[in-house]
Amino acid sequence: MVSGQREVPAVAYDVIVVGARVAGAATAMLLARAGLSVLLVDRARLPADTLSTHQVQLPGIAALHRWGLLSAITAAGTPATRRLRFDAGPVPLDGEYPAIDGAGALYSPRRTVLDEVVLDAARQAGAAVRLGFEVGQLTTDDGRVTGICGRERRGRAASELARLVVGADGKRSVVARCAGAARYRVQPVRTMASYAYWSGVPTVGGGGEVYRRAGRAVAAFPTNDDLTMIYVGSPAAGFGQARRDLTGHYLAGLDGCGDLADRVRAGRQAERLRTTPGIAARMHVPYGPGWALAGDAGLVLDPCSAHGITRALGDAQLLANAIIGGFGGRGGLAATLPGYHRARDRAALPVYRLTASIARLAPSGAAERLLYAWLAGRPAEISRFFGVLAGTETLRHFRTPSAVARILADPARRLVA
Repeated sequence: MVSGQREVPAVAYDVIVVGARVAGAATAMLLARAGLSVLLVDRARLPADTLSTHQVQLPGIAALHRWGLLSAITAAGTPATRRLRFDAGPVPLDGEYPAIDGAGALYSPRRTVLDEVVLDAARQAGAAVRLGFEVGQLTTDDGRVTGICGRERRGRAASELARLVVGADGKRSVVARCAGAARYRVQPVRTMASYAYWSGVPTVGGGGEVYRRAGRAVAAFPTNDDLTMIYVGSPAAGFGQARRDLTGHYLAGLDGCGDLADRVRAGRQAERLRTTPGIAARMHVPYGPGWALAGDAGLVLDPCSAHGITRALGDAQLLANAIIGGFGGRGGLAATLPGYHRARDRAALPVYRLTASIARLAPSGAAERLLYAWLAGRPAEISRFFGVLAGTETLRHFRTPSAVARILADPARRLVA
């Protein structure tokens, strides 16, 4: 951080948001719609592609619908995914996602589509947007963050002041680092991930496909331009060996997942294979004097559950509510930002724990196999289980004494035995 003088000039903005992708643009949009003066900056010249898990789960779709942005996502040709095939062993499950708050399907937009829709909405709401602005440091006065300094296009030094700086600048957040945001619930790097876009690869029933095998997690979902995004997750410990032939490793990961490998090999790879060696999941304390965090800057998930975008949208709403309430209330941000922290963790912990479980890439245990066998042929319960995967439900529903009794009493238990 760069310390300022004790005499601080009048701030130019209520809020500066660093990072103009999903979390940052959504936060800026909501704050600007509430009448706050907002500056949104990003070092990239958006829209631009980025590594992404693609899926916007049901709570994220409900938020986009509530904000009036879902129609722009669909107008860009993003297909709705209403059905899912979930295959974790001998009993595949086919069914529909549950409907919540105007969302009855998830979508898997390209980031060039999603980011542009949310960024345009922030502009239309009145947020000032400056792309090509690379933040290098935070300015402070008496221990409180007062603004940002960095470089704009062509290397020109620039600085701006605000009542609050929001870091929505991703997993390697400059704001989180400069503010000294403490980490907790840190997990080791579990998975490496590879994905590519394919043409001529239809999905089962036009829906999504998820396969779980020992040491692998595989997904296929339709995306823009009549392409299918196909993902393979595997243990991060194997990255050194896999990098010798990433394409071969990726294609081998599809084997044994129904007939998906055959469909892929009959299709055409439309773009290069994208691979990441993984990153440690963690939570950051998401606020301090003059600063706050949203999205991956404050909470990093393993990509295997595809909940990163949805959590970013959820953070945007929770943080915007806290900021608006803080600026308008008697206690100020000091009274509302701790509540944001609690609300974020309360919303994120079920998905955080589910993701940690999936990231182990362990084979299904007896209890899981018993549950899947019981679910087969029960469309309403399958839909509810898919709600667990989408973040609208928890496994608690299937773990109540009455639910366990029903599952154990079912003849399907003999198949598992």
